[in-house]
Amino acid sequence: MRRYRPGDDVGPLEHWPFDAPESDYRIVRGDPVCHGRLDAGGPGHATRSGIWSCSEGAFDCTEQSDEMMVILQGRCRITDHASGDALDLGPGDTAFVRDGRRVTWDISEEVTKAFMGWKSGGY
Repeated sequence: MRRYRPGDDVGPLEHWPFDAPESDYRIVRGDPVCHGRLDAGGPGHATRSGIWSCSEGAFDCTEQSDEMMVILQGRCRITDHASGDALDLGPGDTAFVRDGRRVTWDISEEVTKAFMGWKSGGY
């Protein structure tokens, strides 16, 4: 079992480059750098969970699963391109994003989130 609270040290993370073609990443501000770790699931599984962190900056991407997330530290705005809806998120906030949605992540303070994702047919 794991428990994460806003501000907790989440342990070591590895570099996760913006290189997944299916996500079609586009940097729109700054030079954001992401790190992450899978704690469960992954390739061949329908679910995955873990920790993701990204430095300040903004990027567009196509989300690759239905994902529930909890922000542990930092601040960001996630904007859905289709609807124009935007969520301003900070420590303790929870959000849900749908598989296949094109979104902009605009990170004003380095963000760390815990996430749980589900993808029909697996990752």
